[in-house]
Amino acid sequence: MKQRRLRGGLIGCGFFGRIQAEAWRRIPEVEIVAACDRELDRAQALAPRGYASADEMFRAEALDFVDIATGPETHLELVRAAAERRLPVICQKPMARNWSEAVAMVEAAEAAGVRLIIHENWRWQPWYREAAERIRRGDIGHPVTYLFRTRRNDGGGPEPYPAQPYFRRMPRLLIFETLVHTLDTARMLFGEIEAVCAFTRRVNPVIAGEDHAALLVRHESGLMGVIDGHRFLDLAPDSPPMGDAFFEGGAGMMQVSPEGHLLVDGRVVWENRISEGYRGDSVRAAQEHFVRCLREGVPAESEGREYLKTFAAVEAAYRSAAEGRLVKVAEIWGC
Repeated sequence: MKQRRLRGGLIGCGFFGRIQAEAWRRIPEVEIVAACDRELDRAQALAPRGYASADEMFRAEALDFVDIATGPETHLELVRAAAERRLPVICQKPMARNWSEAVAMVEAAEAAGVRLIIHENWRWQPWYREAAERIRRGDIGHPVTYLFRTRRNDGGGPEPYPAQPYFRRMPRLLIFETLVHTLDTARMLFGEIEAVCAFTRRVNPVIAGEDHAALLVRHESGLMGVIDGHRFLDLAPDSPPMGDAFFEGGAGMMQVSPEGHLLVDGRVVWENRISEGYRGDSVRAAQEHFVRCLREGVPAESEGREYLKTFAAVEAAYRSAAEGRLVKVAEIWGC
């Protein structure tokens, strides 16, 4: 018998909420029946019924899950509210403002017996999924090292980050908002992160946080890689991967080009022809994974407790930059 569509409620209808709403519309197993936002007209534009607060929406709607697309300062409160109503949650990154809030989110969901999955879409970009499969089957031999270069030209001038101007006020910015994606993708490709050594600086004086960072990452396997990021240059106009990446092994070198193509030793082995959706349609892929996890009860790649490993690597990077030393991820866990 055909299953009914899952009824979802969207919380937060700003820049990324609109991207997620567009992806939900292309997932046939789901219907976003309601949305809420402090600006009511934005909520009304994205769903059949709009509300000015999550509480209003919770009282009025019979939902199967909620999608939280608000800022990290609201996530703990909203996850707790959803958990009280036994509603599964897919929650945007950054997961929380700090480590204690992130842990509290996981504990609230686990205590209520509901799923908490973090919307981490970078690992779902198709060039990285293809790279992961080829690395696992040995196309470059035993992995030796990697380099991610994250680039986008929207961080300069007196009004940087025009699509998300709240970035300007964030005390932790580039690693927290952008390089968290790369750390998570490195975990997906090469296993758990054991330690981080980070350097950060602020280039644009009009913002509060860091806008350039270089991270040396050591994995539990011993493999080491580099993550270098800033937002003052486009490697290619509107680069789908928002930069490029290089994965070196004993038998060859794999590159994710700025256009999203995959090359091995300079030869294109996978061509990016995806034009629909956000960055390789990775938002839809992440949300389809969430739906499958709810439908089939399978573990999620970014289950709340599992994603704490990525969040801990972010925390380790900031501690390293502040204290000028290599920081083991285990320090963040307190073990």
